[in-house]
Amino acid sequence: MSAWAAQFLSDCRRQLAVGHFRRAFTLVEVLIVVFVLGILATVVIPQFSRASQQTRQDSLKDVLQYLRTQVTVFKAQHQDVPPGYPRGNPAAAPAANVFVAQMTEYSDVNCNISTGALQYGPYFGKVPANPVNGFNTIEVVGNNQSMPEADGKTGWIYKAQTQEIIANVMGKDGSGTPYSSY
Repeated sequence: MSAWAAQFLSDCRRQLAVGHFRRAFTLVEVLIVVFVLGILATVVIPQFSRASQQTRQDSLKDVLQYLRTQVTVFKAQHQDVPPGYPRGNPAAAPAANVFVAQMTEYSDVNCNISTGALQYGPYFGKVPANPVNGFNTIEVVGNNQSMPEADGKTGWIYKAQTQEIIANVMGKDGSGTPYSSY
């Protein structure tokens, strides 16, 4: 045996005798680490889910403000006629398809839709999705009808006669406020 190998074996025996060899983690140590990480996860993960719910609620408020602003702008530019009325006639029954067309396409001052660029619009590219339920559809309430309760079947409920637009989401936010009263 070479001098180097003899010295190495001697050093190994000496370290083994005094316990200087590195050893692996025991099963108990590994289980303790996993247990501590599990406790931390149960504390931290709900915070993230509440944060994402709060983000959706804040987004819902922002989108509602945007929709209401665009309805107001449309009305101001179209002889005080809100969107939803066919050919800009407030005596006619408002309709969802008319609302969508008037808000997403070009129109003239009399609310007539055209494929060519006319004087006004579009107010948005498409109806924004409701951040809470994901729907971008809209239910339009007829003249002299009351606003229905939220049923969650569409993204939004709009009453042309009063220009009210609410989120069609059942339930309440984290502070107890109904989504439909935003």
